[in-house]
Amino acid sequence: MKARNLPIHVLLVLGGIAMVLPFYWMLSTSLKTPLEALKFPPTWLPGTPQFQNYAEVFRQIPLWRYLFNTVLVAFLSLTGVLVTGIMAAYAFARFRFPGREVLFMSFLAMMMIPLPVYLVPSYTMLFKLGWIDTYAAMIVPWIVNIFAIFLLRQHIRQLPKDLFDAARIDGCSDFTTLVKIVLPLCKPPLVTIMVFNVIASWNSFFWPLIVTNSDKIRPLQVGLAYFSREQSTNYTLLMAATTLAIIPLIVLFFAAQKQIIQSQARSGLKE
Repeated sequence: MKARNLPIHVLLVLGGIAMVLPFYWMLSTSLKTPLEALKFPPTWLPGTPQFQNYAEVFRQIPLWRYLFNTVLVAFLSLTGVLVTGIMAAYAFARFRFPGREVLFMSFLAMMMIPLPVYLVPSYTMLFKLGWIDTYAAMIVPWIVNIFAIFLLRQHIRQLPKDLFDAARIDGCSDFTTLVKIVLPLCKPPLVTIMVFNVIASWNSFFWPLIVTNSDKIRPLQVGLAYFSREQSTNYTLLMAATTLAIIPLIVLFFAAQKQIIQSQARSGLKE
């Protein structure tokens, strides 16, 4: 390592420590006793790790039900995002039709509209359909993701035109070309979309809070919010529940980080 790069590496290390420190504090607090969690000055290590805090969380709230609801919503919404995103991206990348660029730019412009703007109309529509407090209310509105369409379109446009010409000569239809040629070459953006969509579904709070009323249908974040209100001073149980909610996302990110970096690096390249 060159001496001139030393300050940069020091800053990166300090930044990494600053980002990891809250996660360490959360994990450490989840293993403390209530008295240790309130101790001042605070202790960085629990005296005797209280692993029973995690078991107590499962006794206090229906955490397995929250996890099931979250996984179900994440899986079904991801399936919808992949199906709609792949077909729309392929159409925008390969088909030429009047207004294609205007329509695509309109899609991108819609990404800048914040949720509160369309919250009331969306809720009114779901209420008239009778979908309030159902899985459909948490899944159907999110089966189209404009970012997924953009990312896949950019990747498909980078594929050599010769591949599509060869497929056409071999008599492949557009659907066959999409399934047998395009999808195998779109692994990085597909993995990125899967990770980002799962994280978004896992952390979704505001929308499920509006459209759910009962414990049997609530996802993880909403359930934890109600648990936090009931256990507002029991920091050990709150940190234990938060740790259980975060661990799957950390594992998912580290498992897919290589594909995420590849897709983000290629998405900005020109055709």
